[in-house]
This record gives sequence, structure tokens and C-alpha cells, in this order.
Amino acid sequence: MVNNNIEYDALVIGGGIAGQEASLNLANNGFKVLLVEKDLSLGGKMIQLSKVFPTLDCAACIATPKISETARNPNITIMTYSEVKDIEKLGNVFKAKVIKYPRYVKEDLCSGCQECEKVCPVNIDDQYNYNLVGRKAVYIPFNLANPRIATIDINNCILCGACEKVCPADAIDFTQKKSEYFLTVKTIIIATGFNLFEPWKKKEYNYNSCKNIIHSMEMERLLAPTRPFNYVLRPLDGKKPDNIAYVLCTGSRDKSMGNPICSQICCMYSIKQAQLLMGAIPTADITIYYIDIRAFGKGFDEFYEQAKEMDVTFIKGKVAKITEKKDGSGNLLLRYEAIDENCEIKEAEHDMVVLSVGILPNSEISSSFKNEKLELDEYNYLLQVEKLTSPAKTNIKGVFVAGTASGPMDIPDSILSAGDASAEATSYLRRPCTC
Repeated sequence: MVNNNIEYDALVIGGGIAGQEASLNLANNGFKVLLVEKDLSLGGKMIQLSKVFPTLDCAACIATPKISETARNPNITIMTYSEVKDIEKLGNVFKAKVIKYPRYVKEDLCSGCQECEKVCPVNIDDQYNYNLVGRKAVYIPFNLANPRIATIDINNCILCGACEKVCPADAIDFTQKKSEYFLTVKTIIIATGFNLFEPWKKKEYNYNSCKNIIHSMEMERLLAPTRPFNYVLRPLDGKKPDNIAYVLCTGSRDKSMGNPICSQICCMYSIKQAQLLMGAIPTADITIYYIDIRAFGKGFDEFYEQAKEMDVTFIKGKVAKITEKKDGSGNLLLRYEAIDENCEIKEAEHDMVVLSVGILPNSEISSSFKNEKLELDEYNYLLQVEKLTSPAKTNIKGVFVAGTASGPMDIPDSILSAGDASAEATSYLRRPCTC
């Protein structure tokens, strides 16, 4: 299916908090916006979080109204499970191709009743919950998904037809193919977010071989209101942990991992999780191993001091290695350099370890630009050509960047960045025509 000559004022790439904010700002100024998201739902990484720091407000309570407002806005057209390819600048406009991947479910008919899930015989790992639990081959990605439309994972589907038989809306369609849409837009905002550091790359931490080592986004899912279990449990044996360690700067400030810069959010989200764990498991001991605590935002230092008052232990030390004890307990030994104790080498035992993974750039969209090169900075984030005066501007006129596509930042800064990008795009759209 090919659709030609679709025109919009603005193309926003990425449906996280920054992409939604930018889209709403443009739409509320009367512009027609196409918002393209590669995942099955809007929300980005924020919708996966438990709470936000330093206020401990519910992340979903902030994100879901924003998602609903975006979905209802008449000036915003949303394409999920889609990717932008082959962007060309021709004079004062951009031509782009959008590929929409098949859900094998008719989007206009699916009511999200989940009857198909109940009868599907296939069980596979649920990537939304970071493989902590399973899901079916036909599924809605999570309870708060928007749009709430089922999708068939065709690579794992056994084509038994059970979902097709029970669907009350007759929405199952195994004949669907990917569609291509060709667009003309006047401006582009890139809000593609970030990638998480993959913890198995830090081989000395033995993430893959020690079951009781998890990363911070897995812990977010264990703490979130939509969590897979009723309690925080160790993956190895399902026990409640009593002694939990956090290892900060996993994949950040580490030249050996190719990421020498600070990810800015790891200290604070680790402190947030530590406080939430003190509420979830009041008897647990929480230890945070850190290089430096960077609590630079409004209320951040007070939040850090509050964690210390709650008896969270902070140890200034660089963890060199994590190994599993050989007594069958599943407990872990952390070997670290105690910086505040004359750099003495020490070992500590914990029954669960959380790796506070850092932010990495997500700059794949740069390869989609064909006749002009979208430049990246030295760390592979999108280059901000006027970082101090106009941080949303890229090297291509009419293309702007929002949120963590330009570098590490927290949620409030991402929203501010999206406001800047939408203001720059609005100004660009309202400029006198130079053609």
C-alpha cells in the first residue's frame, strides 16, 4: 500500500514526553502535525517508570494525561509502529518516506478487549517488562498503551488461528503488509530519545551469568504500580532481598565503554529507587556505591540528604568486579576501591545488585537524511549548532532537536527542550517565504 502527496506543517519523530510536548505546542498554534513513533504506543521510557524524582510523583499520572491530550488533538495525526526513512530537503520543504509495519490486526476495529491474548497458546518473554515475565504472541504491550490495539508478534506466532476465532470484532488480519507513505513537510523536530547502556558489555560485572544482578530499568518495573509481581523479588529464587547494592556509573564516565560523559540522571534515579525500596521492603539495607553524587537540580540535594536520613548507605568507591558466591545462595560479592578510606580494596556481600546504567545516544535517524548530512557531536548526539543561544537548532535549516536526542537530561529539562524546539519550529514556519 503506497500513499503519496500527504502534506503536514511539521513532522515530529518520536512519541516520548519531548515529542508529545513539541507536537502539542505546534498543534495548539494551529499547525498540522504528524507524530511518528516506532514503538506500539506513545509514552517513550517515561511511561515505564515508577515515580519521578525529586517529588516522587507517579510517572504514569503525569504521562497518561499528556498521551491522551496528544491523541485527542485534532491537529495531530499519530502513526505508531512506524519509522521515518529517506528524508530529503527540496527547497523550503522536506520529502520523507514513512514505513508503517503491520500489526496483523485492523486498527479501526480492535477494541483492546484482550480476548485474543486469553486463548493464545504461545508464551514468550515480555520485552516491556525486560523479560521479567512472559507475554503471548498476540498482545497489547502494557495496560496504559495508547493506542490500545493488539499486535501479533508474527515471528513467534504459530498461526493456529485461535485469536482469529475468538475476536468479537473480526479484527485479526494475517494478510497485512507494511505500508509506505510519502510526505511533504515544512519542518522536522527530532525527539528520538536515548538508548540505555547494555549492562552485559561491562563484562567484569557478570550481568549475564549472575541472576541476582539486574539493571535499573528492571528495578523500575519491579517498583512501578503496573509491576509484574506484587513484591520486589530476586530473579534467581523469588525471595525478597534483604541487602541491595546500587552500582552507579555503569556505562557512564567510562572511556573503556566508549562513553566518557556523565548521564546526569543515574545518581538521582538510584536515590529515588532506594527511597522507594525503603518503603517496599522496610527491613532491607540499601547501599549505593558512587564516584560522585551529582545532585544539581532544584530539590535534588535535599532529596539526597533525605535518603541519608532514611539510612541509605553511600560508599564512595569504584566497583571493579562482581561475582556470585559459590555456596549456592545466589548472593554476590562486590570488590571495590574505598576512595574515602585511603583507596583500600574491599569486598562486600549483597543478595541483590542493581546496575545504574547510563544514557547512550540514539542517532540512527541521522542516516535517513539523504541529500544533506545531519551532523552529530563528538559523543554521537545530534549536534546543537548554537548550544547557548538556540539549543534546538541543528545544522540543517528547518530541522530541530528536542529532549535527549541532543544529550543526557532529566524529564523537566526534556520538556523545556521540547518547548524550545517547538518555538523555533513555529518561528520557522511563520517566516516570510524566501522561495
